[in-house]
Amino acid sequence: MMRLRQVALVARDLATAVVELRRALDLGEPFHDPGVEAFGLHNAVLPIGDTFLEVVSPLRDDCSGARYLARRGGDGGYMVIVQTDDLPAARRRIDATKTRVVFELTLDDIATIHLHPRDTHGALLSIDAAIPSAEWRWGGPDWRTRSRTARCTGLAGVEIQCDDAADVATRWSRLLDRPATPLAGGGLEIALDGSVLRFVALRDGRGEGLHTVLLRRAAHTAGGEIDLCGTQFRLI
Repeated sequence: MMRLRQVALVARDLATAVVELRRALDLGEPFHDPGVEAFGLHNAVLPIGDTFLEVVSPLRDDCSGARYLARRGGDGGYMVIVQTDDLPAARRRIDATKTRVVFELTLDDIATIHLHPRDTHGALLSIDAAIPSAEWRWGGPDWRTRSRTARCTGLAGVEIQCDDAADVATRWSRLLDRPATPLAGGGLEIALDGSVLRFVALRDGRGEGLHTVLLRRAAHTAGGEIDLCGTQFRLI
């Protein structure tokens, strides 16, 4: 199993970003994880079905989140968290590709490996394993009661804009052990279980980064695109 479980955005103003996301996407109450303070951040995690949208915001100017805001000229997509049921195999692929690890943590119910964004390009990639797989510590202990699906029912994928989409897709393909296949309109796609990762050419002047979040819309709602937190959200 390999699935997109969580996407993180970075924003200068956490409270404003959360209000706008909740209003536009009809999301429930967020969970604030005190553990991210170790990275110089505070956050809010919003459940969508059994997937999660996170917003992080810097608490100090020297943290990675603040540098990312400066590099990309404002709010935007930040991190992709892929869930696997075989983290040891993922670790072997990480080592085989000589991809640097910037953070690693193993707890009784979840383990995570954050990869160096200069090695993955496009976005910070984390590969995580939850025990049991249906749980998700990062969403908070009561995420099921806070999850709403009236407007959208879960994450369907992301689109990452790249200087060299083929190169970045190949890197991620090796790390995730899933093939990268051409997209009809250009770029490449990695199909995961129930979601996709797309790698496309640069679409704006902000450089490499997570450009679009794909959301699975509820059956009775219309599709469309919404710009929030420096990111395009596309309901499909």
